[in-house]
Amino acid sequence: MRLRSRFDALLLDLDGTLFRGHEVIPGAPEALSGAPEDAQRLVYVTNNASRSALGVAGHLRDLGFAATEDEVVTSAQAAAHLLAAELSPGSAVLVVGTDDLVAEIECVGLQAIRRFNGIAPAGVVQGHNPNTAWADLAEAAYALRAGAVWVAANTDATLPNERGLAPGNGSMVAALRTASDREPIVAGKPFAPLMEDALTRAKTRSALVVGDRLNTDIDGAHTVGLESLMVLTGVSTLEDLRTQPADRLPTYVSDSLDALNHPVADTAPIPADAQDIAAEIAARLREHPGRAIPVSAPPAADD
Repeated sequence: MRLRSRFDALLLDLDGTLFRGHEVIPGAPEALSGAPEDAQRLVYVTNNASRSALGVAGHLRDLGFAATEDEVVTSAQAAAHLLAAELSPGSAVLVVGTDDLVAEIECVGLQAIRRFNGIAPAGVVQGHNPNTAWADLAEAAYALRAGAVWVAANTDATLPNERGLAPGNGSMVAALRTASDREPIVAGKPFAPLMEDALTRAKTRSALVVGDRLNTDIDGAHTVGLESLMVLTGVSTLEDLRTQPADRLPTYVSDSLDALNHPVADTAPIPADAQDIAAEIAARLREHPGRAIPVSAPPAADD
């Protein structure tokens, strides 16, 4: 049985898994196109809050993926849902992010603002925006020191693009954390809100999380008790597995997305006392080209 056939849905990361910036990862669209018998629901799950679901779906289609707006779940949506649950309808929320993040805040019945005079907003929401400036962070710091609820769409320190790793929303969150002496509520991976939104959209918990980052995609899978496939096309490397806690390892590791379309390598998971987990997985990948390597037992959901 092929790996993908074990599940009813695939929860797919984007940056570093399907594309890097404006460049598609070779073979990724073909790997997901599937065969006629493939019935898995594809849900595209992004920590990047800078684009709307419609915009993300359009970008994916431009790169060759058959994605629709309904199949995209963003951290901007998860952040808006969190604030709607915390605040009264119509409450003012200071937005540090793009106009698409503004739209998500307004969609849940809250008032999005960029600046304030006098009465501080009830909330602050922070998402990636390449145009975020000192004045935006200063306005948010004033609001946070006045007691506003702070929700960060994600805390990814870096953002992969075609040139390498650029500062991500987490780098801007770190600046505001220092300025405010506050900690945000985080909507995106590895925390539960975005993952649960994705599962709701998938309409099943029989899902495989597919991604490239240990600290977001793989840890996020553990948070909600799902199996995961780490693909070696983005940020995290085999060497990073050497410092990953044994109870937070991916279920499988593969060189590329195409491993979804093949049976898992017929090997036992890597022993917990393996002398060098990175070297062991590298050897098995060479021995079973194109296959996913079992690394650990399926996780249980965090309490």
